[in-house]
Amino acid sequence: MTDLQRAAGTPTPAGDLSQTEPEGLHRRLGQRQLTMMAIGGAIGVGLFLGSRDTVRLAGPAVILSYLLGAGIALIMSYVLAEMAVVHPVAGAFGVYAEKYLNPWAGFSVRASYGVAQIIAIGAEVTAAGIYISYWLPHVPQWIWVVLVSAALVALNSMQVNRLGEFEYWFAMIKVTAILAFICVGLYLIFGFGLRTPVGFANLTQHGGFLPNGWKGVWLSLTITVTSYMGVEIIAVTAGEARNPETTIPRAMRNIVYRLIIFYVLAITIMVTMVPWNQSAASVSGSPFVTAFASANIRFAAGIMNFVVLTAALSSVNTNLYLATRMLFSLGRSGFAPQWMAKVSTNGVPHRALLASTAGIIAAILLAIFAPKNAFLMLYGTAVAGMLFVWLVVLNTHLQFRKTIPTERVAALPMRLRAHPLFTVIGILLLLGISVTTFFVGGLEWSVPAFSVFLAMISIVYWIRKISLAL
Repeated sequence: MTDLQRAAGTPTPAGDLSQTEPEGLHRRLGQRQLTMMAIGGAIGVGLFLGSRDTVRLAGPAVILSYLLGAGIALIMSYVLAEMAVVHPVAGAFGVYAEKYLNPWAGFSVRASYGVAQIIAIGAEVTAAGIYISYWLPHVPQWIWVVLVSAALVALNSMQVNRLGEFEYWFAMIKVTAILAFICVGLYLIFGFGLRTPVGFANLTQHGGFLPNGWKGVWLSLTITVTSYMGVEIIAVTAGEARNPETTIPRAMRNIVYRLIIFYVLAITIMVTMVPWNQSAASVSGSPFVTAFASANIRFAAGIMNFVVLTAALSSVNTNLYLATRMLFSLGRSGFAPQWMAKVSTNGVPHRALLASTAGIIAAILLAIFAPKNAFLMLYGTAVAGMLFVWLVVLNTHLQFRKTIPTERVAALPMRLRAHPLFTVIGILLLLGISVTTFFVGGLEWSVPAFSVFLAMISIVYWIRKISLAL
């Protein structure tokens, strides 16, 4: 039986779902692990290092950009929670697209998401090697890349609850670092009678709150919205979640509101502590290092290097999990070789994991040996791929609501109000962001490169469909 056939059935009551192990996967992920896996996947090195580019584009008004991104993430979280509760299966939004749109949409969104994760993994693993070399510069970086990759593949081969527990603590380090930054920032800004407060002058000086106008806010949104790309992880884990009708909505609420607080508050404090033009020009590459240094914290660079190393390892861990489950789902649905659908005795799609590893190795080799611009173009392809995935998810939701009985929608533990208003708004915003990538340095080739990729996998899809029909 395929994912689609399971998805088309009537949802099993929550009590029964907790006892079943559909598709050979084990339902062993609790709400605590689901939440932290999503946080680990969403809070990558982009927040710590990539914020330099968003601040450069928008200045202090980058706060508004993160708030706009949070609005889109809220829409996505409610949309995904609705569909994941009704259809808690591996493959998640790929299965939903196949059922409510068409088989091509189901195939293309899973293939795009899987490849996007593999490309991101290659970048993060390579980054981890660079961060470790900060302390051990005389050891070749490729050695660290190989060791980190081997360790994380071994971790992903464990039972999913053990993987979730490792990711819980990986993500906890990042969360603790952000909370520590927020506390230090509040102390510097307000002083609390112990020192001269920094105040809020940096928000209005150096060109004002909107030094580059609303155009800068919108341009930076093309990058800030990717910071929230990770909320969909909850839907992907639905096939291995205990009691999905209760754990999924709770985890989704926790992840999206915590992300908003972490991102918006951390960025607000950063541009308040340090002049935005000084943060954007930071030699260290991370405005957070500059902010910590301004607090005269000893070993600030070393502390942040440890944090971004953990962020990279956590992201690799979660993204490897996601890529594996997407390839497994493609195998289950007949869109990929059937051997990818095999599950080991401990409930891990081990063959799909090995296939993901092959892609990771290719991405790492490209990152090491190919020219920098070539890899950036591939990474931009991953960004455009994620925009495509979110657009397909929102369009799927429109059809989902047309199909699901009103009584079933009313009974959902988490649902999007004022339908279809917010879903349509989300689609329009994502389309606008996709067009804007043509005008942002480093992302101008994202959409064209992804269009080539989408055309290629579409040709593969139709060739396979015709061959099966003959």
